[in-house]
Amino acid sequence: MAKNTHLSSRTPNPLLLVLCFTTLMLLRTEAVWLTIPSKGTKCMSEEIQSHVVVLADYYVVPDDGKDHQPQTISVKVTSPYGNNLHHNENVTHGQFAFTTSESGNYLACFWVDTKHQESGVETTISLEWKTGIAAKDWDSVARKEKIEGVELELRKLEGAVEAIRENLIYLKNREEEMREVSETTNARVAWFSIVSLGICICVAVLQLWYLKRFFRKKKLI
Repeated sequence: MAKNTHLSSRTPNPLLLVLCFTTLMLLRTEAVWLTIPSKGTKCMSEEIQSHVVVLADYYVVPDDGKDHQPQTISVKVTSPYGNNLHHNENVTHGQFAFTTSESGNYLACFWVDTKHQESGVETTISLEWKTGIAAKDWDSVARKEKIEGVELELRKLEGAVEAIRENLIYLKNREEEMREVSETTNARVAWFSIVSLGICICVAVLQLWYLKRFFRKKKLI
């Protein structure tokens, strides 16, 4: 009597794949190159919610084949309400770190120092901007809690899931705020339309009354 053997192939859980991919995206940091004109400002902004750690490193990329010293730049980082979070002048490299206190667009602006503006040469800088879970020092966490390998990766995955949950809550709150603003605007537009229609009707009635009175005085009716 022949036995039927069932070969079962375990396929990866789609949710686990999504979480792993999201973790890689959140933990991946790439330096962005920005070209600053000789006269002008180059800015970079990112919308960040409150209570998020932000770390950034920047430096002037030297021109290949040129012997002169790299041009110095000035940097200014501001919060959504215009608070100054970082300001540095006459530097070729630097870094800044802060924890956001309000939600909105955080702006980092770079410009060439005045003494180099007359050269007419563009300046390239490298900016590595980390936020949230990507800004966390996982090496320190591993040494402090004595974890490594799979356990460390699971801790990163846990942090990514928590970051996703916070982002979803933030987006939900923003959606509620936008819906309230939309409903308030629609209500105001409706009342404005009603008032405008009422004014038009009153003006039309007054015009008819005035014309009727005018024609009666002239004995035309």
